[in-house]
Amino acid sequence: MARTGVLLLNLGGPDQLDDVRPFLFNLFSDPEIIRLPFPWLQKPLAWLISTSRAKKSQENYRSIGGGSPLRRITEEQAQALQESLEQKGQEAGIYIGMRYWHPFTEEAIAKIKRDRIDRLVILPLYPQFSISTSGSSFRLLEKIWQEDPYLRPVNYTVIRSWYEQPGYLQAMAQLIATELDQFENPDNVHIFFSAHGVPVSYVEEAGDPYQKEIEACTSLIMETLNRPNPYTLAYQSRVGPVEWLKPYTEEAIVELGKDGVKDMVVVPISFVSEHIETLEEIDIEYREVAEESGIHNFRRVPALNTHPVFIDALADLVVDALNSPKVELSQVTQMKKKVKMYPQENWEWGLTPSAEVWNGRVAMIFLIALVIELLTGHGPLHFVGLL
Repeated sequence: MARTGVLLLNLGGPDQLDDVRPFLFNLFSDPEIIRLPFPWLQKPLAWLISTSRAKKSQENYRSIGGGSPLRRITEEQAQALQESLEQKGQEAGIYIGMRYWHPFTEEAIAKIKRDRIDRLVILPLYPQFSISTSGSSFRLLEKIWQEDPYLRPVNYTVIRSWYEQPGYLQAMAQLIATELDQFENPDNVHIFFSAHGVPVSYVEEAGDPYQKEIEACTSLIMETLNRPNPYTLAYQSRVGPVEWLKPYTEEAIVELGKDGVKDMVVVPISFVSEHIETLEEIDIEYREVAEESGIHNFRRVPALNTHPVFIDALADLVVDALNSPKVELSQVTQMKKKVKMYPQENWEWGLTPSAEVWNGRVAMIFLIALVIELLTGHGPLHFVGLL
Protein backbone atom coordinates (compact mmCIF):
# COMPACT_ATOMS: atom_id res chain seq x y z
CA MET A 1 0.00 0.00 0.00
CA ALA A 2 1.29 3.45 -0.89
CA ARG A 3 2.38 5.65 1.97
CA THR A 4 0.40 8.89 1.77
CA GLY A 5 1.48 12.25 3.14
CA VAL A 6 0.14 15.79 3.30
CA LEU A 7 2.55 18.73 3.32
CA LEU A 8 1.04 21.83 4.95
CA LEU A 9 2.72 25.06 3.86
CA ASN A 10 2.86 28.30 5.83
CA LEU A 11 5.18 31.27 6.40
CA GLY A 12 6.28 30.52 9.95
CA GLY A 13 6.98 32.91 12.79
CA PRO A 14 9.53 33.49 15.57
CA ASP A 15 8.96 31.20 18.53
CA GLN A 16 10.65 33.61 20.94
CA LEU A 17 12.03 37.15 20.94
CA ASP A 18 15.59 36.06 20.07
CA ASP A 19 14.22 34.54 16.86
CA VAL A 20 12.77 37.82 15.54
CA ARG A 21 15.85 39.23 13.79
CA PRO A 22 16.86 36.00 12.00
CA PHE A 23 13.21 35.43 11.06
CA LEU A 24 13.03 38.90 9.51
CA PHE A 25 16.29 38.26 7.66
CA ASN A 26 14.89 35.04 6.18
CA LEU A 27 11.67 36.82 5.27
CA PHE A 28 13.24 39.74 3.44
CA SER A 29 15.86 37.58 1.77
CA ASP A 30 13.03 36.16 -0.33
CA PRO A 31 12.75 38.00 -3.68
CA GLU A 32 8.99 37.42 -3.59
CA ILE A 33 8.68 39.69 -0.54
CA ILE A 34 10.84 42.53 -1.87
CA ARG A 35 11.53 42.40 -5.58
CA LEU A 36 14.76 44.20 -6.47
CA PRO A 37 16.34 44.87 -9.86
CA PHE A 38 19.75 43.67 -8.63
CA PRO A 39 19.97 40.23 -6.97
CA TRP A 40 23.15 41.16 -5.10
CA LEU A 41 21.13 43.74 -3.12
CA GLN A 42 18.76 41.14 -1.64
CA LYS A 43 20.73 39.85 1.35
CA PRO A 44 22.37 43.20 2.28
CA LEU A 45 18.93 44.79 2.19
CA ALA A 46 17.47 41.92 4.24
CA TRP A 47 20.23 42.39 6.82
CA LEU A 48 19.53 46.14 6.94
CA ILE A 49 15.78 45.67 7.40
CA SER A 50 16.09 42.88 9.97
CA THR A 51 18.66 44.86 11.96
CA SER A 52 16.75 48.15 11.91
CA ARG A 53 13.32 46.62 12.60
CA ALA A 54 14.22 43.88 15.10
CA LYS A 55 13.65 46.00 18.22
CA LYS A 56 10.27 47.32 17.10
CA SER A 57 9.14 43.87 15.95
CA GLN A 58 10.27 42.37 19.25
CA GLU A 59 8.06 44.88 21.06
CA ASN A 60 5.13 43.77 18.93
CA TYR A 61 5.76 40.10 19.64
CA ARG A 62 6.24 40.87 23.33
CA SER A 63 2.75 42.39 23.36
CA ILE A 64 1.26 39.04 22.23
CA GLY A 65 3.20 36.84 24.63
CA GLY A 66 6.80 36.90 23.38
CA GLY A 67 6.51 34.98 20.13
CA SER A 68 4.25 33.78 17.36
CA PRO A 69 1.67 31.07 18.17
CA LEU A 70 1.70 29.97 14.53
CA ARG A 71 3.79 26.83 14.95
CA ARG A 72 1.68 25.56 17.85
CA ILE A 73 -1.57 26.25 16.03
CA THR A 74 -0.33 24.66 12.79
CA GLU A 75 0.69 21.54 14.71
CA GLU A 76 -2.80 21.42 16.22
CA GLN A 77 -4.30 21.81 12.75
CA ALA A 78 -2.08 18.98 11.48
CA GLN A 79 -3.22 16.65 14.26
CA ALA A 80 -6.88 17.54 13.72
CA LEU A 81 -6.51 17.05 9.96
CA GLN A 82 -4.97 13.62 10.43
CA GLU A 83 -7.88 12.57 12.66
CA SER A 84 -10.44 13.93 10.19
CA LEU A 85 -8.80 12.03 7.33
CA GLU A 86 -8.86 8.82 9.37
CA GLN A 87 -12.59 9.29 9.89
CA LYS A 88 -12.95 9.51 6.11
CA GLY A 89 -10.99 6.28 5.68
CA GLN A 90 -7.76 7.93 4.51
CA GLU A 91 -4.58 7.34 6.48
CA ALA A 92 -1.89 9.98 5.94
CA GLY A 93 1.14 11.42 7.64
CA ILE A 94 0.95 15.20 8.06
CA TYR A 95 4.07 17.32 7.60
CA ILE A 96 4.56 21.03 8.25
CA GLY A 97 6.82 23.11 6.03
CA MET A 98 7.34 26.75 7.04
CA ARG A 99 8.94 29.16 4.60
CA TYR A 100 10.91 31.42 6.95
CA TRP A 101 11.23 29.65 10.30
CA HIS A 102 11.25 26.21 11.88
CA PRO A 103 10.13 23.70 10.87
CA PHE A 104 11.47 24.84 7.50
CA THR A 105 10.16 23.35 4.26
CA GLU A 106 13.50 21.59 3.83
CA GLU A 107 13.05 19.91 7.23
CA ALA A 108 9.61 18.65 6.20
CA ILE A 109 10.99 17.26 2.94
CA ALA A 110 13.71 15.40 4.87
CA LYS A 111 11.01 13.73 7.00
CA ILE A 112 8.96 12.87 3.91
CA LYS A 113 11.98 11.14 2.40
CA ARG A 114 12.76 9.39 5.68
CA ASP A 115 9.19 8.04 5.90
CA ARG A 116 9.34 6.91 2.24
CA ILE A 117 6.13 8.69 1.27
CA ASP A 118 4.86 7.52 -2.13
CA ARG A 119 1.86 9.84 -2.56
CA LEU A 120 1.92 13.43 -1.40
CA VAL A 121 -0.63 16.25 -1.35
CA ILE A 122 0.90 19.72 -1.10
CA LEU A 123 -1.61 21.95 0.67
CA PRO A 124 -0.87 25.63 1.39
CA LEU A 125 -2.61 27.10 4.42
CA TYR A 126 -3.45 30.16 2.35
CA PRO A 127 -6.99 30.07 0.91
CA GLN A 128 -6.01 32.52 -1.85
CA PHE A 129 -2.96 32.21 -4.09
CA SER A 130 -0.28 34.91 -4.16
CA ILE A 131 3.21 34.86 -5.61
CA SER A 132 4.48 36.09 -2.22
CA THR A 133 2.90 33.30 -0.14
CA SER A 134 1.90 30.02 -1.83
CA GLY A 135 3.90 30.96 -4.92
CA SER A 136 7.11 31.44 -2.96
CA SER A 137 6.76 28.05 -1.28
CA PHE A 138 5.83 26.37 -4.56
CA ARG A 139 8.91 27.75 -6.30
CA LEU A 140 11.12 26.60 -3.44
CA LEU A 141 9.62 23.12 -3.66
CA GLU A 142 10.06 23.07 -7.43
CA LYS A 143 13.74 23.89 -6.97
CA ILE A 144 14.12 21.17 -4.31
CA TRP A 145 12.46 18.60 -6.58
CA GLN A 146 14.70 19.52 -9.50
CA GLU A 147 17.86 19.17 -7.41
CA ASP A 148 16.99 15.98 -5.49
CA PRO A 149 16.68 12.84 -7.66
CA TYR A 150 15.36 10.86 -4.67
CA LEU A 151 12.15 12.91 -4.75
CA ARG A 152 11.30 12.26 -8.38
CA PRO A 153 9.52 8.92 -7.75
CA VAL A 154 7.16 10.64 -5.29
CA ASN A 155 3.70 10.93 -6.84
CA TYR A 156 2.71 14.37 -5.62
CA THR A 157 -0.10 16.78 -6.44
CA VAL A 158 -0.56 20.46 -5.57
CA ILE A 159 -3.62 22.31 -4.34
CA ARG A 160 -3.09 25.82 -5.71
CA SER A 161 -5.82 27.69 -3.82
CA TRP A 162 -9.10 26.78 -2.19
CA TYR A 163 -10.99 29.99 -1.34
CA GLU A 164 -14.14 28.58 -3.01
CA GLN A 165 -14.27 25.42 -0.86
CA PRO A 166 -17.81 25.20 0.61
CA GLY A 167 -16.72 24.00 4.05
CA TYR A 168 -14.21 26.82 4.38
CA LEU A 169 -16.87 29.38 3.41
CA GLN A 170 -19.32 27.83 5.87
CA ALA A 171 -16.79 27.93 8.71
CA MET A 172 -16.06 31.60 8.02
CA ALA A 173 -19.76 32.42 7.89
CA GLN A 174 -20.38 30.65 11.20
CA LEU A 175 -17.62 32.59 12.95
CA ILE A 176 -18.88 35.91 11.57
CA ALA A 177 -22.49 35.15 12.56
CA THR A 178 -21.40 34.35 16.11
CA GLU A 179 -19.73 37.76 16.45
CA LEU A 180 -22.62 39.63 14.82
CA ASP A 181 -25.08 38.12 17.27
CA GLN A 182 -23.20 39.73 20.17
CA PHE A 183 -24.52 43.14 19.05
CA GLU A 184 -27.88 44.68 19.91
CA ASN A 185 -28.69 45.22 16.21
CA PRO A 186 -26.74 42.48 14.35
CA ASP A 187 -27.99 43.42 10.85
CA ASN A 188 -26.63 46.96 11.16
CA VAL A 189 -23.08 45.96 12.10
CA HIS A 190 -20.46 46.84 9.48
CA ILE A 191 -18.44 43.76 8.45
CA PHE A 192 -14.85 44.76 7.73
CA PHE A 193 -12.74 42.22 5.83
CA SER A 194 -9.01 42.83 6.27
CA ALA A 195 -6.63 40.93 4.00
CA HIS A 196 -2.86 40.94 3.93
CA GLY A 197 -1.73 43.34 1.23
CA VAL A 198 0.68 42.93 -1.67
CA PRO A 199 2.36 45.57 -3.86
CA VAL A 200 0.26 46.75 -6.79
CA SER A 201 3.13 45.78 -9.09
CA TYR A 202 2.62 42.11 -8.21
CA VAL A 203 -0.89 42.27 -9.64
CA GLU A 204 -0.26 44.60 -12.58
CA GLU A 205 3.24 43.47 -13.61
CA ALA A 206 3.37 39.81 -12.61
CA GLY A 207 -0.27 38.89 -13.03
CA ASP A 208 -0.74 37.83 -9.41
CA PRO A 209 -4.37 36.61 -9.08
CA TYR A 210 -4.42 37.40 -5.34
CA GLN A 211 -6.61 40.50 -5.51
CA LYS A 212 -9.23 38.81 -7.70
CA GLU A 213 -9.30 35.75 -5.44
CA ILE A 214 -9.62 37.89 -2.29
CA GLU A 215 -12.49 39.87 -3.81
CA ALA A 216 -14.23 36.71 -5.02
CA CYS A 217 -13.74 35.05 -1.64
CA THR A 218 -15.24 38.03 0.19
CA SER A 219 -18.33 37.90 -2.04
CA LEU A 220 -18.70 34.15 -1.51
CA ILE A 221 -18.46 34.48 2.26
CA MET A 222 -21.15 37.17 2.25
CA GLU A 223 -23.36 34.98 0.06
CA THR A 224 -22.86 32.07 2.45
CA LEU A 225 -23.53 34.29 5.47
CA ASN A 226 -26.77 35.48 3.81
CA ARG A 227 -27.23 38.57 5.96
CA PRO A 228 -27.96 42.17 4.90
CA ASN A 229 -24.95 43.76 6.62
CA PRO A 230 -22.88 46.38 4.79
CA TYR A 231 -19.27 45.32 4.31
CA THR A 232 -15.85 46.62 3.28
CA LEU A 233 -12.70 44.90 2.01
CA ALA A 234 -9.32 46.51 2.76
CA TYR A 235 -5.65 45.51 2.92
CA GLN A 236 -3.23 45.64 5.85
CA SER A 237 0.50 45.27 6.59
CA ARG A 238 2.07 47.26 3.79
CA VAL A 239 5.86 47.71 3.83
CA GLY A 240 7.97 50.52 2.38
CA PRO A 241 7.26 53.49 0.10
CA VAL A 242 5.86 51.60 -2.91
CA GLU A 243 2.12 51.45 -3.64
CA TRP A 244 0.21 48.49 -2.20
CA LEU A 245 -3.32 47.28 -2.83
CA LYS A 246 -5.94 49.74 -1.62
CA PRO A 247 -7.91 50.69 0.34
CA TYR A 248 -5.51 50.46 3.29
CA THR A 249 -7.13 49.05 6.41
CA GLU A 250 -6.29 51.92 8.75
CA GLU A 251 -7.49 54.56 6.26
CA ALA A 252 -10.71 52.66 5.52
CA ILE A 253 -11.50 52.44 9.25
CA VAL A 254 -11.05 56.19 9.63
CA GLU A 255 -13.36 56.86 6.68
CA LEU A 256 -16.05 54.56 8.08
CA GLY A 257 -15.82 56.40 11.38
CA LYS A 258 -16.38 59.69 9.55
CA ASP A 259 -19.42 58.13 7.86
CA GLY A 260 -20.94 57.43 11.27
CA VAL A 261 -20.25 53.70 11.64
CA LYS A 262 -20.39 52.75 15.33
CA ASP A 263 -20.48 48.93 15.26
CA MET A 264 -17.82 46.92 13.45
CA VAL A 265 -16.74 43.29 13.13
CA VAL A 266 -13.30 42.77 11.60
CA VAL A 267 -12.74 39.57 9.61
CA PRO A 268 -9.14 38.45 8.92
CA ILE A 269 -9.89 36.94 5.53
CA SER A 270 -6.47 35.80 4.27
CA PHE A 271 -5.42 34.13 7.53
CA VAL A 272 -6.46 30.76 8.96
CA SER A 273 -4.43 30.96 12.19
CA GLU A 274 -3.93 33.52 14.93
CA HIS A 275 -0.62 35.34 14.55
CA ILE A 276 0.86 38.81 14.91
CA GLU A 277 -1.32 40.38 12.21
CA THR A 278 -4.49 39.35 14.06
CA LEU A 279 -3.32 39.52 17.68
CA GLU A 280 -1.26 42.72 17.48
CA GLU A 281 -2.05 44.60 14.28
CA ILE A 282 -5.84 44.14 14.30
CA ASP A 283 -6.56 43.64 18.00
CA ILE A 284 -4.30 46.44 19.23
CA GLU A 285 -3.34 48.88 16.46
CA TYR A 286 -6.53 48.90 14.41
CA ARG A 287 -8.72 48.79 17.50
CA GLU A 288 -7.09 52.04 18.63
CA VAL A 289 -7.66 53.56 15.18
CA ALA A 290 -11.32 52.53 15.36
CA GLU A 291 -11.86 53.99 18.83
CA GLU A 292 -10.18 57.27 17.83
CA SER A 293 -12.51 57.34 14.82
CA GLY A 294 -15.63 56.95 16.96
CA ILE A 295 -16.14 53.22 16.33
CA HIS A 296 -16.47 52.08 19.94
CA ASN A 297 -18.18 48.71 19.39
CA PHE A 298 -15.27 46.88 17.78
CA ARG A 299 -15.09 43.08 17.65
CA ARG A 300 -12.84 40.74 15.71
CA VAL A 301 -13.76 37.37 14.25
CA PRO A 302 -11.29 34.75 15.52
CA ALA A 303 -9.07 32.92 13.05
CA LEU A 304 -10.26 29.49 11.94
CA ASN A 305 -7.51 27.62 13.82
CA THR A 306 -8.99 24.13 14.46
CA HIS A 307 -12.64 24.97 13.80
CA PRO A 308 -14.13 21.52 13.08
CA VAL A 309 -15.95 22.60 9.89
CA PHE A 310 -12.71 24.13 8.59
CA ILE A 311 -10.64 21.05 9.42
CA ASP A 312 -13.22 18.86 7.71
CA ALA A 313 -12.96 21.14 4.66
CA LEU A 314 -9.17 20.64 4.58
CA ALA A 315 -9.68 16.88 4.76
CA ASP A 316 -12.12 17.04 1.84
CA LEU A 317 -9.53 19.01 -0.15
CA VAL A 318 -6.95 16.30 0.46
CA VAL A 319 -9.28 13.43 -0.47
CA ASP A 320 -10.42 15.23 -3.62
CA ALA A 321 -6.80 15.93 -4.61
CA LEU A 322 -5.87 12.27 -4.19
CA ASN A 323 -8.74 11.27 -6.49
CA SER A 324 -8.16 13.96 -9.13
CA PRO A 325 -5.62 14.34 -11.94
CA LYS A 326 -2.14 15.28 -10.76
CA VAL A 327 -1.21 18.98 -10.62
CA GLU A 328 2.53 19.60 -10.84
CA LEU A 329 4.56 22.39 -9.30
CA SER A 330 5.53 23.68 -12.73
CA GLN A 331 1.84 24.28 -13.44
CA VAL A 332 1.09 26.32 -10.32
CA THR A 333 4.21 28.49 -10.45
CA GLN A 334 3.41 29.94 -13.86
CA MET A 335 2.24 33.56 -13.98
CA LYS A 336 -0.07 35.02 -16.60
CA LYS A 337 2.70 37.30 -17.83
CA LYS A 338 6.20 36.13 -18.63
CA VAL A 339 7.94 37.71 -15.67
CA LYS A 340 10.87 35.84 -14.16
CA MET A 341 10.21 35.33 -10.49
CA TYR A 342 12.62 32.77 -8.99
CA PRO A 343 15.57 32.69 -9.00
CA GLN A 344 16.42 36.17 -10.21
CA GLU A 345 19.69 35.69 -12.08
CA ASN A 346 18.47 38.34 -14.55
CA TRP A 347 15.95 41.05 -13.80
CA GLU A 348 12.91 40.80 -16.05
CA TRP A 349 10.28 42.76 -14.18
CA GLY A 350 10.44 45.86 -16.40
CA LEU A 351 8.44 45.34 -19.56
CA THR A 352 9.68 48.57 -21.18
CA PRO A 353 12.94 50.58 -20.91
CA SER A 354 11.12 53.30 -18.94
CA ALA A 355 9.67 50.70 -16.58
CA GLU A 356 13.12 49.27 -15.95
CA VAL A 357 14.39 52.76 -15.13
CA TRP A 358 11.61 53.17 -12.59
CA ASN A 359 12.31 49.73 -11.12
CA GLY A 360 15.86 50.84 -10.37
CA ARG A 361 14.67 54.16 -8.98
CA VAL A 362 12.17 52.47 -6.68
CA ALA A 363 14.87 50.11 -5.40
CA MET A 364 17.25 52.99 -4.72
CA ILE A 365 14.54 55.05 -3.01
CA PHE A 366 13.73 52.05 -0.85
CA LEU A 367 17.39 51.54 0.04
CA ILE A 368 17.91 55.22 0.87
CA ALA A 369 14.77 55.23 3.04
CA LEU A 370 16.05 52.23 4.96
CA VAL A 371 19.45 53.83 5.55
CA ILE A 372 17.77 57.01 6.83
CA GLU A 373 15.59 55.02 9.18
CA LEU A 374 18.51 52.96 10.45
CA LEU A 375 20.54 56.10 11.20
CA THR A 376 17.78 58.27 12.65
CA GLY A 377 15.23 55.82 13.98
CA HIS A 378 12.54 57.52 11.89
CA GLY A 379 11.44 56.95 8.34
CA PRO A 380 8.73 55.76 5.98
CA LEU A 381 9.30 52.04 6.45
CA HIS A 382 6.51 50.39 8.39
CA PHE A 383 6.75 46.75 9.35
CA VAL A 384 4.51 45.16 11.90
CA GLY A 385 5.50 41.57 11.08
CA LEU A 386 3.83 38.99 8.88
CA LEU A 387 3.40 36.16 11.33
